Amino acid sequence: MTKETEIVPHLQEELLRTLKARFEKNRHRHQGLDWVEVAARLEAYPRKVWSLHEMERTGGEPDVVRYDEKTGEFTFYDCSTESPKGRRSVCYDRAGLESRKEHKPASSALDMAAAMGIDLLTEAQYRELQRFGNFDAKTSSWLKTPSHIRELGGALFGDFRYNQVFVYHNGAQSYYSARGFRGALTV
Repeated sequence: MTKETEIVPHLQEELLRTLKARFEKNRHRHQGLDWVEVAARLEAYPRKVWSLHEMERTGGEPDVVRYDEKTGEFTFYDCSTESPKGRRSVCYDRAGLESRKEHKPASSALDMAAAMGIDLLTEAQYRELQRFGNFDAKTSSWLKTPSHIRELGGALFGDFRYNQVFVYHNGAQSYYSARGFRGALTV
């Protein structure tokens, strides 16, 4: 691990306490799973703990939503009620960002996700997340966009309105103060 991807011990302990409390509070997201197993897996992958810290630091409130019995892997999604505050006002990707002539945001969703070591949620993952509650009722989140759409200049985002999950399109260069992105991390 490099210094950029290390988390100091007291912050790691604080993060693990936060994750455990969220895990216990939201059992409906991971029925039948035991925190002890999750904690053991996290201990074996310190780089992933750093990524979870970044998810938490930027307001994502990561939580376990899936377990793969074959691989022993746990998948975390950002479970904040609204799109994470520390990841809003960004274009979809670097090409979208660089195509802007003026009023460029600081970064893009794909660049930020890569720097954090996470992936943007796909449309299927976003719909899966919505089974656990109503997410993005006031905000929206960029979604991993299929290449055939991106090649035409578009990018996908989702939100929850009128008791319905909506997935829309926008130019990849666009950005809004209420649009961020949600991530997934498999440990």
